[in-house]
Amino acid sequence: MRKRMKLALKRDWQYWLFLVIPLAYLLIFAYYPLLGLQIAFRNFTAKGGIWNSTWVGLKHFINFFESYQFTRVIGNTLILSLYSLVVNTVIPIGFALLFNCVERPRFKKVVQTIVTLPHFISVVVLVGIIMQIFNSRTGLYGIILEAITGSYPSDIFAKAGNFRHIYVWSGAWQHFGWSAIIYIAALSGVDLNLHEAARIDGASRLQRVRYVDFPHIKSTIILLLIMDMGRIMSVGFEKVFLLQNDLNRSASELISTYVYQVGLAQSNYSYATAIGLFNSVINLILILAANKLSQRVSDTSLW
Repeated sequence: MRKRMKLALKRDWQYWLFLVIPLAYLLIFAYYPLLGLQIAFRNFTAKGGIWNSTWVGLKHFINFFESYQFTRVIGNTLILSLYSLVVNTVIPIGFALLFNCVERPRFKKVVQTIVTLPHFISVVVLVGIIMQIFNSRTGLYGIILEAITGSYPSDIFAKAGNFRHIYVWSGAWQHFGWSAIIYIAALSGVDLNLHEAARIDGASRLQRVRYVDFPHIKSTIILLLIMDMGRIMSVGFEKVFLLQNDLNRSASELISTYVYQVGLAQSNYSYATAIGLFNSVINLILILAANKLSQRVSDTSLW
């Protein structure tokens, strides 16, 4: 075995050399920083550093569990994540199935280009567009309602209940075209003979979508859902932070923004690290549970 390994290295050393940079990247930026997780179990100070700060065990985890913020940030994160997961799964699948029904190649290219372009808009620009459109005075939302009712509407960003809808549906508009690409690619592998046979048997277009197209992408849907479950507690920070204000904070305070507040704004690094570690462990448990459930109810799983 060792001799064969030496021969392989000697023969293909150029290929093995390509692995040096990615392996170094993983070691330096992915695995070495894991040593810093011990900050969650210490009272970190700049003077003591990571290794010499006082060890306090699970103190910071207990403080987080007993905090009044615990139920709020966990609840907000779960609600927003599940809401976003449902919308951002159903819409791309529906679009891909409808898109696959179109038989005009030139029209399909134009449509796919148009719906994919918003994905490349930066988060800051997107939030700026949202702020301009839904401004109650100068935005399209305010101008239209003022013309209809004769008075300016209330500030849509001042109501906590509106935050989740703005966040999820703006994200769905921005990313559904990009997310649908993988489903469209999967649908391109459907055997046309199956559609021809179904058409001869009298199946309608909707029936062919249901019994031919959808089963073909079922495994793809399951795999993507499993991976999404591993990110369900990790809602993006930038967009939430930019849309957040004191009036909607009761619905927009998530784990990511709370970690920012206690970690950088209040310099409580140990407490913030403990919250982040707890979040990562929950994500790991969720993806393992989702993969196990998928193995039991279907033949599709990540491993």
